[in-house]
Amino acid sequence: MTQSKPSGKVCPREFFRVSEHVKYLEPAQVEDFRKAFARWKDEARRADSVRARTRMWLIFLLLRHSGARLGEILSLDDTACFDATGGTIRLGGDRKREVPLPEEVFDLVMSVLDGPMGCGSRGDFFHADPGYFRRICYARGKEAGLPRELSGPNVLRNTRAVEMLRSGVPITVVRDVLGQSSLNLTACFQQFSPEDSRSIVLSAQQTMRHKTSARNSFVGHVTRIERDAVMAEVVLETRSGLEIGAVITVGSLINLGLVVGSPVVATVKAPLVNVLRGGAKAEGSARNRLKARVLRVTDSPVLSEVLGRLDDGTDVCALISADSARELSLQSGDEVEFWFKALSVVLNTVRLEAV
Repeated sequence: MTQSKPSGKVCPREFFRVSEHVKYLEPAQVEDFRKAFARWKDEARRADSVRARTRMWLIFLLLRHSGARLGEILSLDDTACFDATGGTIRLGGDRKREVPLPEEVFDLVMSVLDGPMGCGSRGDFFHADPGYFRRICYARGKEAGLPRELSGPNVLRNTRAVEMLRSGVPITVVRDVLGQSSLNLTACFQQFSPEDSRSIVLSAQQTMRHKTSARNSFVGHVTRIERDAVMAEVVLETRSGLEIGAVITVGSLINLGLVVGSPVVATVKAPLVNVLRGGAKAEGSARNRLKARVLRVTDSPVLSEVLGRLDDGTDVCALISADSARELSLQSGDEVEFWFKALSVVLNTVRLEAV
């Protein structure tokens, strides 16, 4: 009996796209924005201007690297919100959380707070007028060549969320870092179009080919399941409309969690595939019969490898006895049918991995 194998792994971070309604910055834009802020801060000459601009600079960095809301940063108690042992910042009112900061950012913030500029201002160092900070952001964004709608504090929050997802951080962790109450609010940062979904499944096919010795792989979605108390027939349909039938135990069906619509990879080892000339009648009860043209035949004294290509471009391979190969006398370009039993098909579920 064919046993179902463990699932393949693919990385959706390579495929997802962001909702068109979310305003965020690409890496080059973030760097230009940062440089514009840094130049503005470094241009200060008077002591009061240096201090004021440094405060704005640190607020910018905290927004950039924490994903916090502007109001959260501007209401910080800087005597209690930083944890030096973990390099984290404590955020949130009702949804309290600790967010790690890059080491260089954490060290810079602490050096300013513990230095002359922090004297007399501890506890409310980051308390500033939100409108004033926004105006500073818009001005620096303009210097960086950004439109106004991409220069606000909330854009930095969105950018950090997208950045984390692209780095492979699970969406549930991103939700917690942002302090959002529902995963639905975070989902706008990571969406999969039908094209993305197909790309993920195709990637799974390549992964499975590296993880199994089976030469034949078919990627699709489950379209039908018939079961009794012991066995289940699962039918999948590939992107090109090809149907593949598999028979597995009900236990395997349950363990794999297969339902109609589930993405799945079906594999068949080459020795379990037979070849017939086009139009010939197959003996037995082969569930799967695939029309193809021969690409090549590789002979050996014992076995012959027959490689064919289906109309949709999928390659199929069979290992048959040398005697059978001689009887068939196949040549490149010949029309044939590759056939195999449903019991010979191994089903592999597609499991999405964030990392």
